[in-house]
Amino acid sequence: AKAVGRNGQVVVSDINAAMLNEGRDRMVNEGLTGNLAYVLADAEQLPFPPRQFDRISMAFGLRNVTRIPRALAAIRAALRPGGQLVVLEFSQLYVASLRPLYDLYSFQLLPLMGRLVASDADSYRYLAESIRLHPDQETLQSMMEEAGFEDCGYINLSGGIVALHHGHVY
Repeated sequence: AKAVGRNGQVVVSDINAAMLNEGRDRMVNEGLTGNLAYVLADAEQLPFPPRQFDRISMAFGLRNVTRIPRALAAIRAALRPGGQLVVLEFSQLYVASLRPLYDLYSFQLLPLMGRLVASDADSYRYLAESIRLHPDQETLQSMMEEAGFEDCGYINLSGGIVALHHGHVY
């Protein structure tokens, strides 16, 4: 919102109304109100006209989409020529020697912390399971290419625990 200034527009969307409201409250608390719009939307069938956006970003949401290829196609259609998609998502750890330790953390410690801190071990167990089911870096890059994105790539962060994917529309 700060980067596009008063003349730019930022659309914040989520399929979950409570999360959308939480995001709006956070933006208001940060003093960001003038150029933000909030839209309840399903990533698989975005309610926007074609070629509406210059950039679309999604952080830690793609792994919760039921049909990723359908969401990527909807996002592709919503981008203008010259547009870019950036996806920040949990991914697959590529350092094989760390996998047993990461599995211990994900499937034992994370749910335990969730139970102790938030009284909700199941949500944290789901988080670990959804991360393992999400496509790895190369597969997601291929899915983006199949959806029509070009010059796709990714940057591994934290040994691949998280990856930043990007693709362009020309």
